[in-house]
Amino acid sequence: MNSLFLLKLICVLVFLGWMLIWVLIPTEYYTYQWLPILSQKFNATYIGGQGTYLFLLTFPMMLISVLGCIYIHIKNRTELSDTSSSTSKNHMAFFRRPLLVLGPLGVVTTKELMFAIMGITLMSWHFGNYFFVSVKHPYMGGHSTDQLWQKRFRSVSLRLGYASNVAWAFVFFPVTRLSSILPLVGLTYESSIKYHIWVGQAVMVLSALHSVGFVIYWLMTNQIILMLEWSPVWVSNVAGEISWVFLLAIWVTSFAYTRRKTFEVFFYTHQLYALATFFYVVHIGVSWTCQILPGIFLFILDRYLRFLQSRSNARLISARLLPGGTVEMTFHKSPGVHYGVTSTLFVNAPKISKLQWHPFTVISNENMEPDTLSIAFNSGGSWTEKIHKQLSSSVDRLQVSVEGPYEPASTSFLEHESLVLISGGSGVTPYISIIREIIHRSNTQKGHVPRVQLICAFKHASDLTMLDLLLPVDNTISDLSKIKLEIQVYITRESEPPTADSQKLVQTKWFKPNPQDVPISPVLGENDWLFLCIIITSSFILFFILLALVTQYHIYPIDHNTNEIYNFTIWVLWDCFIMCISIIFVGSVAFLWQKSKMTETQKQITNVEVPSPMNSPGSWFGGGTTELESLPYQSLVQATQVHYEGRPNLQKILSECKGSDIGVIASGPRGMRHDVARICSCFGSKNLHYEYLSFTW
Repeated sequence: MNSLFLLKLICVLVFLGWMLIWVLIPTEYYTYQWLPILSQKFNATYIGGQGTYLFLLTFPMMLISVLGCIYIHIKNRTELSDTSSSTSKNHMAFFRRPLLVLGPLGVVTTKELMFAIMGITLMSWHFGNYFFVSVKHPYMGGHSTDQLWQKRFRSVSLRLGYASNVAWAFVFFPVTRLSSILPLVGLTYESSIKYHIWVGQAVMVLSALHSVGFVIYWLMTNQIILMLEWSPVWVSNVAGEISWVFLLAIWVTSFAYTRRKTFEVFFYTHQLYALATFFYVVHIGVSWTCQILPGIFLFILDRYLRFLQSRSNARLISARLLPGGTVEMTFHKSPGVHYGVTSTLFVNAPKISKLQWHPFTVISNENMEPDTLSIAFNSGGSWTEKIHKQLSSSVDRLQVSVEGPYEPASTSFLEHESLVLISGGSGVTPYISIIREIIHRSNTQKGHVPRVQLICAFKHASDLTMLDLLLPVDNTISDLSKIKLEIQVYITRESEPPTADSQKLVQTKWFKPNPQDVPISPVLGENDWLFLCIIITSSFILFFILLALVTQYHIYPIDHNTNEIYNFTIWVLWDCFIMCISIIFVGSVAFLWQKSKMTETQKQITNVEVPSPMNSPGSWFGGGTTELESLPYQSLVQATQVHYEGRPNLQKILSECKGSDIGVIASGPRGMRHDVARICSCFGSKNLHYEYLSFTW
């Protein structure tokens, strides 16, 4: 515990120092006092003038990422007592409490509001100080014949670009899946998508104002020809314009309506981020690139490791097709893969789309199902419908690649006195792993076992079959009597149970083993976080060494010892090339070394079939007469009450919850999640603790 506290304290202090540097950079004192001294000192080193920002802004975040890996590694191997977990939960409950529920922003918690205010303040501070310095001192750029107001207009446009660089520095951190920085503040890739959206909006707005401002300035001063300038000794206007065009395409197709209606358009257009980032760093040059380098470096490293993991085909053992259109896919996994409740697995089916990766919540439980990993989804979109069609056909193998699984930052919601899980439609799937974990705890007497009330809203009675997934496909559970489980189901579009003749059967398909398929394995081995620490450290040191060699023996002989100025664009291309080479080399060596350690036992694939029920217990919920031989299914049915042609009164349900510590989680339609957050944020609902788990974008 002491080592964990010390590591986190060091990370906090380094981060505060890093933020202090960001605050000082736009000030007059830094610009005219510190920067000349620092530049002079670093110009005498092997890395040149870019060393100023490498030392001030890149190195601190790389250090935090390394220490974060060590912190997570120690934490994963340290069993904290129930008391400390509860204390941590209560201490952080205030930051998870929803404060605002606003249309485009959604549910905004205390933590999110704090980060948003800090981000807006930092960008405003940069713009204001840079503009103040430019106005106070005579030189503001532009043509010598420009009027004062034109110079100031140009200065405003330029300083907006400086402010956008601050947003660029943070935009990649939230989407780095193998991130050791996000867990330090209680975030995961899924839960931090909202931050990426907010920062991305800031990048687009500020970049748009910066670009449009310069176009207007060039038109006013008859210098529109500068739009076609690619200067060899200064910033490239063309590169900035190309980057902005790519950003504009990403921006237009990233709004919620496009994501819901035409996900493929959003997904494929979003891949232009690579070109947008590349032309942006070409536009700003090496010194300014070093300001935003940590986020880019860690994201590329994460992306390359995910690429290596996804090259293998995952062993798909079985698929369970439920009458309501729900699909459960079960994979074989190696013993080194560890995951918790509400973990996320990304899935790709090359036969359907080689580029599309879709996230799904893991519904299996590591303790109950040590050799398998399962996901579930409803075939409501075009991609999932094609998957359902493939699995419904007579195929004996489906080629699938995976990335992950990625664990949540915290499962403290399991320490509440009781849980109220509210879902709409397929939103019930994230709760399956929670209930399975509670079943495991109740049977093993390990950990706190909260009372659970599951509130489900389905459109049709056929969707009741989704409740079948609460129990594993092999049905190894023998006793559900030790848990306090209450399930309330509301069928909104039907007034009576379906007849026995209309009920469909469950289909379970078992796939033949294929030598090309391998169990899901951790990309970096069992000690993945410790190994990631080594990879980050080694790749950054290699980058630093190569950068020093190229600068000293190639760039400086031209830039310092002749009358020439080294090409502005080629210099930043060297930095990008060296960074990619360092990441690819170290990442490949580490991956191949870990892959060679895989034992023959882990490589062997077995094909074990277990009996599967032909009748769905979900149909029994609707009033069927089939006798259930399985005692767990009988207990599940007895705990379930179905209401037809009605919707749950969430205000009434939550107000009647008894207890001083009730965790409330909502998953499903946006409007329903917002309603639950509003109820929990009311002043009189102090016993309701809204647990924000981001299952959807």
